[in-house]
Amino acid sequence: MRFLHLADLHFGKSLHGVSLIDNKDQEYFVDQFLKKAEELQPDAVVIAGDVYDRSAPSGEAVRLFDRFLTRLEKMKIPVMMVAGNHDSGQKLSFAGEILAKQNIYIAGILNRKISHITIPEKDGGEVTFWLLPYLFPALVAQVLEDPSLCDYGSAVAKLLEQQKIDFSKRNVLVAHQNVTADGREVERGGSESMVGGVGQVDYRIFDGFDYVALGHIHSSYHVGRRQVRYAGSPLCYHFDEIKQPAKGFLLVEMGEKGEEIKVETVEIPPLHPMREIRGSFEEIKRQMQENGARGEYLRIVINDRRITPEIAELLRSAFSERGSLVMELVSEFRDSFFADTKNGEVKEKSIEEYFAELYIERRDRAEPGEKDRELFHFAAERVRSADLLEGREESLENDAKKLLDFILKQEEFKGGMEDEADRA
Repeated sequence: MRFLHLADLHFGKSLHGVSLIDNKDQEYFVDQFLKKAEELQPDAVVIAGDVYDRSAPSGEAVRLFDRFLTRLEKMKIPVMMVAGNHDSGQKLSFAGEILAKQNIYIAGILNRKISHITIPEKDGGEVTFWLLPYLFPALVAQVLEDPSLCDYGSAVAKLLEQQKIDFSKRNVLVAHQNVTADGREVERGGSESMVGGVGQVDYRIFDGFDYVALGHIHSSYHVGRRQVRYAGSPLCYHFDEIKQPAKGFLLVEMGEKGEEIKVETVEIPPLHPMREIRGSFEEIKRQMQENGARGEYLRIVINDRRITPEIAELLRSAFSERGSLVMELVSEFRDSFFADTKNGEVKEKSIEEYFAELYIERRDRAEPGEKDRELFHFAAERVRSADLLEGREESLENDAKKLLDFILKQEEFKGGMEDEADRA
């Protein structure tokens, strides 16, 4: 028995305002996957949740997934999928009974009896796939009428105990959960919304299943034992994810009961590779000359100066000529101290001074007025209050930039309204 294990497709995803459907990234992946499926002729395709990026997917996302399923159905390849935390289980399972007649099986809504499909193998054996949609304890407690179920591990364990599973035969579980080994979690990608430590399910709960096809974590790796496996997302959905293993899907080959299961990563190179360029402004310019890669999504981190409109335009234009897109342009420069020439001391700049400097940069060296400085002081007090909260991640300088952008937009809007009034 050979099947393809996919997860976290996130059809309809946008990255820094760029639609990965409109820009052909997800369409390209679908086309490449379908070519691989036609070559490999698997016995089934398994999708372990997060088919869509949002519970109310766009029309483009639905059409792309429709094309995906239609092509697989024409190849006579059964498809089994579960809803993830990004999906609407009810919407995903729409027309489920009709689709099941075409060998497309969807578990979107949790029931007391878990959906399962038995696929006969060519040699006369069979494998049963158990489809477990994303769940949380309160839902399981309601379905099983057991209010004592208050954590993810016991909820999943109790639900599985209710099923009549013949573990003397081959069984595959398809699930979308936060599965861990002794509470240890893999490093997450930035696009994964679940907070670390929340919703943990220990891998030993799945003992007895020959293979566990997981979705939810965007990195591809096994948990506890090699047969409990995350497929990972097919594309990088955050720049943090470029550090993860190769993206694509898993080819799973099962022999007879008890035999070793073979798992192979089938890589699909992306249409637009993602890359981070980091260093001083001069180093980045030198890297631009030495590396002529084209068609990339880029994150550029400058560490020796602030990003002026001139620097931003220079970098974006240079990479645009190569068909690349600068999605993130970040400065890690922290010129947060200045010299007090009167006393010969070094003091830290105030937030108000940050605002004033940024204002001058953005206003062609124009000095802020009295009203502007009053607003800076008000905003600085808000920033200082927020800085007392634990878990604060953004720098004061970034806070200042965001607020100043808002102020300038408000002024532009006000100016436009005044002009309109004058014309009237």
